[in-house]
Amino acid sequence: MTDKTILVVGTYDTKNAELEYIAERIRAQGGGVVSLDVSVLGDPEQPTDYAKHDAAEAGGSSIKAAIDSGDENVAMQIMAAGASALALRLYREGMFDGVIVLGGSMATDLSLDVCAALPLGVPKYVVSTVSFSAMLPPERLAPDIQMILWAGGLYGLNSVCKAALSQAAGAVLGAARAVEKPAWQKPLIGMTSFGKTVLRYMVALKPALEERGFEVAVFHATGMGGRAFEGLAAEGAFAAVMDFAPQEVTNHMLGSNITAGADRMTNAGAKGIPQIASIGCYDLVDFVGWMPLPPRLEGKQVHAHNRLLSSAMTTADERRELAELICEKLSQATGPVEFILPLQGGNEWDRVGGELHDAEGLAAFCEAMRKHRPANVTLHELDAHINDKAFADKALEVFDKWLADGTVKA
Repeated sequence: MTDKTILVVGTYDTKNAELEYIAERIRAQGGGVVSLDVSVLGDPEQPTDYAKHDAAEAGGSSIKAAIDSGDENVAMQIMAAGASALALRLYREGMFDGVIVLGGSMATDLSLDVCAALPLGVPKYVVSTVSFSAMLPPERLAPDIQMILWAGGLYGLNSVCKAALSQAAGAVLGAARAVEKPAWQKPLIGMTSFGKTVLRYMVALKPALEERGFEVAVFHATGMGGRAFEGLAAEGAFAAVMDFAPQEVTNHMLGSNITAGADRMTNAGAKGIPQIASIGCYDLVDFVGWMPLPPRLEGKQVHAHNRLLSSAMTTADERRELAELICEKLSQATGPVEFILPLQGGNEWDRVGGELHDAEGLAAFCEAMRKHRPANVTLHELDAHINDKAFADKALEVFDKWLADGTVKA
């Protein structure tokens, strides 16, 4: 008898020994294994529980079509689509409790689709020679994906890669045993923010929303946090969102590699989820603090947040461009949108007398918001700072109105 079962996915024609080693380590700890082959050309040494043909057909294609394409990229995308569909089906049938995918760049590409297809709370481990690489786009990472670098494992087993493989086997089984999956017993509010040194509205809003019968998840809007927020919004996980920190939109617009993807600030709207939005840290563009200043940011005033992260001030023209972009994104929303515009600033550092205060830049942004506001967005101009009590009060006023009229359901 085993308590938890792990789906082990990989190209068994080239990585059979490594995948079998992972399976053996899971079984040695009392776990069960279901194996899924995503090879194209070759075959495993021993049959897997689900063959490559099962994977390809689950995606509406075939191994023959993958081979006949004559293109390894096309072939792997066929297998990725099929493996994702098959994994989701097997999970819904109760066949496994967590998944681990092993590979180089090809199987890692596939692994991102497999992990994204599975719900939040299903342990998802990727053992890859390119883990944590900049080639992995944030928008393809599942909100709760886990990775470990498969060092020294490009070809064949050895003591270096066994250390990583055995850790991964223990981690995914341990996670499957320990995970507390989302219960969804209360409707969920998604909120974006930064730490309390720069934005503080969540301190007042979280307990107030909880008193109203909601659960509140606050996402750190530094690229991956915004990615997780957008991923859950795309699944329709939120009853409403308070997207008060759109700085990742600024980052993406100005080419920063600290990005949540091009679809930031769009998925809640596409799902018809009610949105209250604002301008938290709209005026800053983040960049990796230990790297040279990107050429486009040269000459700007810079605030070093820590050794990992620095922020540069944007110009009045860039803020006008940002306002237009935000309005364009919100114009696509199919649900209600209300935008709170605090006229005294959008982060603690930009207050009057603060090191990043720029009255001209703030005025330029506010003017552009008024000019480009789409018809579906209600604009609330507030003579206050985003960290003032008046801002949180206004957000609750809008939320309570939605509660009263049934736009948001408790």
